[in-house]
Amino acid sequence: MAESSHVEMNAHQQTYGSFVRLLKYGAAACFVAAFVVILLIAN
Repeated sequence: MAESSHVEMNAHQQTYGSFVRLLKYGAAACFVAAFVVILLIAN
């Protein structure tokens, strides 16, 4: 029982790490896209 819990926790941590990384890069891409749109509107 304890081993399966340990394996599940490792899987959870890997999934959460991937999610946070995706969120971080996705937010950066959104900011860049918004900046480009603002520049296009301003000109």
